Amino acid sequence: MNGLCAIAFNSNWTLAALIGIQMGLFSFGANASMFKGFAVGKASLVAILTALPSVLVVIFAYGLWGEKLHAMQLVAFIVIVGGVLLVRISNDISLSNLQGAQWGLLAMLLFAVNDLSGKWSTIMEAELFPTMFLMFITGASCFGIWWVRDKQLERSRQERVMQAAGAPKRDVQVSQQASSGERTGISSASWSEKRTFMVGLAIGTTNAFGMMLIITAFDHGKAGLVSAVTALNVLIVLLYTRFVVKEKFTKTEITGITLAFVGILLMRLFGA
Repeated sequence: MNGLCAIAFNSNWTLAALIGIQMGLFSFGANASMFKGFAVGKASLVAILTALPSVLVVIFAYGLWGEKLHAMQLVAFIVIVGGVLLVRISNDISLSNLQGAQWGLLAMLLFAVNDLSGKWSTIMEAELFPTMFLMFITGASCFGIWWVRDKQLERSRQERVMQAAGAPKRDVQVSQQASSGERTGISSASWSEKRTFMVGLAIGTTNAFGMMLIITAFDHGKAGLVSAVTALNVLIVLLYTRFVVKEKFTKTEITGITLAFVGILLMRLFGA
């Protein structure tokens, strides 16, 4: 989509657009680290760590570009981050229960660098659509390689297991299909590769629109504040669970949501 937009709007493919490759690599690394953290550790801990990239963005943006937040902007930033943390915090976290923390920390760092790369692309006056095209092509390529590698490893594992049991090749293929269905929790009939592709396409399209808005925001605003606001996507998930799934908010979640919206209001009033 971004490639077509670049052609339609006759965008300039400058060297600055290559920053999109960097953004794609860091985005892939951040999401892969977050996925690994959820797989091996506590989801609540990983969720909290991945809510904190904006803190690093503020620090690095000041060091790299001298980007400062005045007093009320800093207050708004702290209130927003505090609200997000309250929404994601869990009572089952302790110093003796930190599984997956290393992956969460890595994801936090990579998400922060990805945000900084987006800001850098605006400073270098890179064209939006070429930059986004290179970002998504890079990210999609990395995830594609990961997917192929996982399929090959799973195939090899199944073949070793079935061959050790003396099963014929046809049974190996059946076992692979069954194993795939067990890992996803749904049958291959209900969740085919075509359906996976279509759902992924829909998610990727919404992500593309979101990234366009984020990069535009970086162009007009300060990196730390923009990064903090983008972390509020968790509120949309909460609102969905409240009004669609009909789940009730906890007191901590209500407090976090209130703080987040107060922070946005403060940023709107004193953002200049």
